[in-house]
Amino acid sequence: MAEPLIRFENVRKAFGEKVVLDGVSLDIPQNAITAIIGKSGTGKSVLVKHAIGLLKPDAGEIFFQGQPYSRMPRAQLGEVKRRLSYMFQNNALFDSLSVFENIELPLRERGEGTPKERAARVLEVCEQLDIASAVNQYPKALSGGMQKRVALARALVTRPEVIFFDEPTTGLDPLRKNTVLTMIAQYHARLGFTAVIITHDVPDIFFVAQAVRILDGGHVIFAGTPLELEAQAQPSLRPYLDGQGILTEELTGLGSRPAFIAQTQEVQGQPDMWLVTIRLHGLREIRDYRGQVAAFSCLQEAARALQKSPLGERGVFRVGPESLACLTHAPRATEEDLVRQVALILGACPTASTLGTLSGRRRLTFVAAAAPLRADTHPLMQIHNALTTARGISS
Repeated sequence: MAEPLIRFENVRKAFGEKVVLDGVSLDIPQNAITAIIGKSGTGKSVLVKHAIGLLKPDAGEIFFQGQPYSRMPRAQLGEVKRRLSYMFQNNALFDSLSVFENIELPLRERGEGTPKERAARVLEVCEQLDIASAVNQYPKALSGGMQKRVALARALVTRPEVIFFDEPTTGLDPLRKNTVLTMIAQYHARLGFTAVIITHDVPDIFFVAQAVRILDGGHVIFAGTPLELEAQAQPSLRPYLDGQGILTEELTGLGSRPAFIAQTQEVQGQPDMWLVTIRLHGLREIRDYRGQVAAFSCLQEAARALQKSPLGERGVFRVGPESLACLTHAPRATEEDLVRQVALILGACPTASTLGTLSGRRRLTFVAAAAPLRADTHPLMQIHNALTTARGISS
């Protein structure tokens, strides 16, 4: 396994009698988008302040590329800090400075380059973020989306290896949340930096992050991928997953994970009940390049096609970022029969060509599984087991 870029090992931090981080161990992989999730006051921002060197732990250690902060000479630690950048929650742009001056500020503070070299660096990052036409304007004259891009340009101008995004979507409406997360995903893919997103907006982050870390009560209660998180059934994670389901119901009209669990528990033990699970490959690419609305639209198309078939008579549920499930009563059915039905239904769906085109794939691919519904296994574990053995089908 590759060495993580940043690693926390048994880090403890208290302010007076209040313990904020209580033996936290987690890693931040290189060149990935990692989401650090937690409710307000769970220590997310304190964790980041340790990572960028603004705070020192009371106990434990923080490593950068395997080197402990506490043993680094001052010059080496300073060099590490220069490789990190931070995008503030409220953008923190100076209204009295132009866009150019706001972006140039970190370079001037560090004493990097001549004025001509700094100007070239600023214009380069402005071109990358499509804001070159605004360099002489002032922040108050810009839209909220443009201000976010200016703040990102300022974070990028020092050419950092890691950018920490502190609650980048807090207080935004769903459309603007979508725009900000899409922007982060696009520029991460284009420029290749390591991104760490601090957030409590759980539903929105699932399409963006490759790694998820959840903080609760000063402890890490989950570390893994979004797909691993969606397979979890432990009660402590339920509030985070249920929150995703509520947004799903509001935006797509699909049943959520809690609704799926409730319906599954009602019919568990009945004869001839089958669980059919489908994962659509390509939604992440759409989310990255066209936004969450486009991804949800494709998901809805697939779900509606299933709802119109006998497979979806009891409803179609979104059980993960790219996954759908339905329960069907199918006497004398076989797994082969039901998977073939899924292939026919989704193969004829407009989503097949739409999703393939938007995600840059020549063909849309799915994986599907069908298995008798078990009475002795939690529904989410059955979903996980099904997708582990699912077979690929093409539109």
